[in-house]
Amino acid sequence: MSFSPKRWLREPLLQFLVAGLLLFAGYRILHPEFFRHTEATRIEVTADDLRQLEDVWTAQWHRPPTQYEMNGLVERRVREEVLYREALALGLDQGDTIVKRRLAQKMEFLADDVSALRDPTTDELRAWYARNSDRFAEPGHRSFRHVYFSTDRRGERARQDATLALAKLASRSADAPTAAIVGDPFMFQDFYSDRSPEQIASIFGSQFAAAIDQVRPGSWLGPIESGLGWHLVFVTSAMPGRVPSYEEIEKDIKAGWIDEQRAEARRRAFEAMKAHYEIHLAKWTRVATVTDRSGTKSTP
Repeated sequence: MSFSPKRWLREPLLQFLVAGLLLFAGYRILHPEFFRHTEATRIEVTADDLRQLEDVWTAQWHRPPTQYEMNGLVERRVREEVLYREALALGLDQGDTIVKRRLAQKMEFLADDVSALRDPTTDELRAWYARNSDRFAEPGHRSFRHVYFSTDRRGERARQDATLALAKLASRSADAPTAAIVGDPFMFQDFYSDRSPEQIASIFGSQFAAAIDQVRPGSWLGPIESGLGWHLVFVTSAMPGRVPSYEEIEKDIKAGWIDEQRAEARRRAFEAMKAHYEIHLAKWTRVATVTDRSGTKSTP
């Protein structure tokens, strides 16, 4: 039996199939939302998904999951995906600050991933360190003894009493017995060894830390005010701040260079994304606060 194209084209079954394909194609063009909905309702757990579930379990429990445990992991993944899609369908992601912040963070992570940072050369790192050495400067350290005069106990007399006590201690050493009896008990220590300005400020306040940084070792000075009261201070030793050499902190320098490059790549990626949008800002007016004679605050 010879093959005849004309005969096949006259076959009703072939004509029916061709007509059906044309109708299907036309419907898909006219109603694309139907097919998008069908794809949106399909949840597929791939072989890569299964390997990821198994790897995470193994890393946490140091053994592969059993079949029962694996079934539970898959069910949890499907449950999470179903709830996620239903939440999107209800628009629960709209206007949620936490969701927006999390998605923004993921976009920043993507910008980091595509930045493709390379390893810098030694010359690049040295040049970068020369421009940014102040970032790595080590603060000076001081050891000191202090005598405390409490404003809670002495009130306005605290500073005056400290000034009078300074005259008794002027020519004495840091560990003179007199120092232990002329002041008030202090809640922490009387002697601090090898402390940075930041460490000193965490106890006595930044004003005290700045003042003590100007005190030369070897004599009693004061009174110096802190957030706790007044103090007479004897600096026993002072080590000035320094900038370490490149060789001492090469790893830290490289880490700083990478952080700066990553931040710059993130900035460029954001500027490229921002260029696709028109930003319209409303005019902001500060709300004035009025305080009347009774101390009551109001906003006009």
